[in-house]
Amino acid sequence: MSDFDASDRAFMARALALAEHGLASAHPNPRVGCVLVRDGQVLAEGWHERVGGPHAEAVALSQLPSGAAGATAYVTLEPCNHQGQTPPCSEALIKAGIARVVYAIGDPNRQVKGGGAQRLREAGVQVQSGLLEREATDLNAGFIKRMRLGVPLVRVKLAMSLDGRTALSDGRSQWITGEAARLDVQRWRARSAAILTGIGTLLADDPMLSVRPGGADVRQPVRVILDSELRTPPQARVFDGAGAQGVWIFTASTDARRSAALLARGARIERCAGAHGVDIARVLAQLGEGGINEVLVEAGATLAGALIEQQCVDELLLYIAPLVLGDTARGLLKLPEPPSLEQARRFEVIETRAVGADQRVRLRMTEGNPCSPA
Repeated sequence: MSDFDASDRAFMARALALAEHGLASAHPNPRVGCVLVRDGQVLAEGWHERVGGPHAEAVALSQLPSGAAGATAYVTLEPCNHQGQTPPCSEALIKAGIARVVYAIGDPNRQVKGGGAQRLREAGVQVQSGLLEREATDLNAGFIKRMRLGVPLVRVKLAMSLDGRTALSDGRSQWITGEAARLDVQRWRARSAAILTGIGTLLADDPMLSVRPGGADVRQPVRVILDSELRTPPQARVFDGAGAQGVWIFTASTDARRSAALLARGARIERCAGAHGVDIARVLAQLGEGGINEVLVEAGATLAGALIEQQCVDELLLYIAPLVLGDTARGLLKLPEPPSLEQARRFEVIETRAVGADQRVRLRMTEGNPCSPA
């Protein structure tokens, strides 16, 4: 990593803050911010809003019709060097007279990887990288994983009492957490390209799996259902206002009648049969092929436990409410007991935050390989 001073860090932090404006809209593209600076003064700023729209560098440069001779560009991701739906950002920076480019992380996209930095250097631009790398990686963890492994980042949302329970023994669970926590979940839904659940949760709760409040400017995530026997009711609320990408149902069933009824409701049906129902690893691979960067799982103890057991989870988003439900209430996860404590699945706490009266703990799985198809 090159040496950077306090002003470099401040300008890159601003670029990261700009990139966050694309949390809910940029996918399947990465979230990118750009700040153009000369003599310590910000000349222009930009961020990438949505696929097909101008990249962050282009947005910033468009505010400087006479160019940016001698300026420094702080960009959260290596400038692209290929012609896609938009022109190469490396060429635009060179043409504008940018003297120095500082970027946080390299682009894992094989079309870009190193190409942008190389083109800039060939044109005589000073190039430095690695500034606020950890923060930039976290911002685009789903995009990076999809580019490298072909599968999205999987984040499992769970809510529990202090004694690790999710519902009373009869299934009643509204509401364990408070209103602030429920609003916080909507923000995590909005940044996810897909919300995934199992047929058990769908039949029990009839969820919409949508971002609320909605509206014309809200991009609704793909709604994904794992339903091995195609038991999804055609009248389920998940089909209401599902948007252009709609509802994807992954199944092991070949029942033509049930398929026809769901297709008539706009569902996309994919057959992913595994040894025991739906093959979760194949589901994730297909979601990756569909451009899904981040998946938020909102499911019951069985599916959440299966995802952890098969090492298909990157993060847990755990909401803890300050109440106890007793030892006959329903547990958090359905998992086999490990042979020993040393063999237990382990997670690293990466963030803890108070959300109203509740606590939100974000954890990352510390070991294990990506799950593979059965």
